[in-house]
Amino acid sequence: MSTKRLIRVRDVMKPHFDLVDGMATVASALEAMRHVDTKTLIVKRRSDNDELGIVVLSDIAREVLAKDRAPDRVNIYEIMVKPAITVHPDMDIRYCARLFDRFDLTRAPVVKDREVLGVVRRFRLLFLLRDQTAPLPALRRRAPFHPHGTPAGIDDQSLASLRPAPGLVCPAPAAAGCA
Repeated sequence: MSTKRLIRVRDVMKPHFDLVDGMATVASALEAMRHVDTKTLIVKRRSDNDELGIVVLSDIAREVLAKDRAPDRVNIYEIMVKPAITVHPDMDIRYCARLFDRFDLTRAPVVKDREVLGVVRRFRLLFLLRDQTAPLPALRRRAPFHPHGTPAGIDDQSLASLRPAPGLVCPAPAAAGCA
């Protein structure tokens, strides 16, 4: 019989979060943001028949900053993900981690009876799972990249196996390592 303690989402969620209106501009939403540590904006429902939306700070970086768009001219609804995938506070964190993996999520609102209770982050789940005796769910991991473009942890021999075979035409020899 297992004696490990069951950890639920409510045990690891952050109860502080920022709710914004979808019509708010990115600039005004960032100014009003009080819980920067969650790196998340939860977008309010417009009616009882509507669903929550979510904007992560990396969405703002990708959709506004990287595309050189003016934050005071971009509305939250233009960059949000809607409907947001939500989790129940009573969910076992192992299932929450699997859900995050399946949908490539980094955070999600914790919702009970259509009320947002907090935000749960993948990093926090992994930190707690490390101490569990059960095997970890198979989580996909993005490889960190070397500043010069070579994935970290890949040696020269592995890199050579990724290069095209001799005699193949390479459209961009320098960029693809075909020189």
